Amino acid sequence: MKIYEPLLEKKATLCVVGLGYVGLPIALEFARDVRVIGFDIHAGRVDMMKRGEDPSQELAASEFVNRDIEFTANASDLKKANFFVIAVPTPINNMNLPDLGPVLAASRTVAQALKPGDYVVYESTVYPGCTEDDCVPILEELSGLKMGKDFKVGYSPERINPGDKNHTIRTITKVVSGCDSEALDEIARVYDIVVDAGTHKATSIKVAEASKIIENTQRDVNIALVNELSLIMHKMGINTYDVLEAARTKWNFLPFTPGLVGGHCIGVDPYYLVYKAKKLGYFSKVISSARFVNDSMGFYVGKQTVKKILESGKNSLESRVLVLGATFKENVSDIRNSKVVDVIRELESFSVQVDVMDPHADSDEVMHEYGFHLNNQPAEGQYDAIVVTVAHREFMAFTEADFRKYLRNDKGVIMDIKGLFKGKITGLTYWSL
Repeated sequence: MKIYEPLLEKKATLCVVGLGYVGLPIALEFARDVRVIGFDIHAGRVDMMKRGEDPSQELAASEFVNRDIEFTANASDLKKANFFVIAVPTPINNMNLPDLGPVLAASRTVAQALKPGDYVVYESTVYPGCTEDDCVPILEELSGLKMGKDFKVGYSPERINPGDKNHTIRTITKVVSGCDSEALDEIARVYDIVVDAGTHKATSIKVAEASKIIENTQRDVNIALVNELSLIMHKMGINTYDVLEAARTKWNFLPFTPGLVGGHCIGVDPYYLVYKAKKLGYFSKVISSARFVNDSMGFYVGKQTVKKILESGKNSLESRVLVLGATFKENVSDIRNSKVVDVIRELESFSVQVDVMDPHADSDEVMHEYGFHLNNQPAEGQYDAIVVTVAHREFMAFTEADFRKYLRNDKGVIMDIKGLFKGKITGLTYWSL
């Protein structure tokens, strides 16, 4: 089953299912050279993209110009496609278990449009075996077709980094895999159209799935280590960032820093691996411990903030705190799985009044997801502490005078999770991880 040449000759059509942070950039890159259908179940988001607007605020309007792409929320339009890229979220539920709902729903949608000769490639991060054990049976049952004989399947893990303008689809090596050698070669050739850095052919779909999930698990474990070290350093009265600065002088020291670990990748993917391991009879120790440490950091920061307020002589019941940042990382609008919320919830558990400011996040979206609105403009001279949670460029420009403007008095506290203002705050109480 050949698909590369028909796509380039525009005798076949490529469809991206799921137009979020991952799917939309992929769809627009392919649309430079091939005919593309961009499908998303959210009609409002589709309408924005038809107007050349990225709902995620990552791509400029110019990225939509001169692209051969049809945006749609109508599933019947998928029948015109021959190569499907599924790039929907794979979150966890409130029990930290995999929520395969979106990827299975996308599989059902694609299955109803599947035809002999078609290709389906999954990009959503899943545990090893999910594509073949959970998704392919849906494709086969609803389409009446057989993988390998009637249609081909592959897996190519997404490596999109929101907010990163240097590491893009074209500059990051793409791992690809297929259900057989022909599928592997064709899928690699298709991705070579948009990936200048080239492709790496994994030996199997499971290997490709595993490669993605251990990338983020490795980062999670390393960040957990420095988070735990920061807890120990705090008890010793040592600044963690001073320690890291000294340690980095050794050539092979890994430059991880402490902080909140949220978002849709690092704070989620390890749970998929833990879940699969448990299904196979192995109970993860290192990975689970790392998840516990990182998931606890928001509550730790909240408690430390209350302690500093009490040390300043203020009653927490009468205190007001300004939290700067609500997104899961700097200079993006993405609030998914933001651990800033844990800081806020912990502060509120001590009856502290909390205001939250974030120039990148959408207040209505925050309200829908977490139950509070953002403040457009903080109240001057009203706060007992300011917690800087996200390194947005707007916050990086703050000076001590800017902080003083919002604090009640010189006893105000600056809680700097990322150590952004270390050495720059001299007349106020300063704390960092």
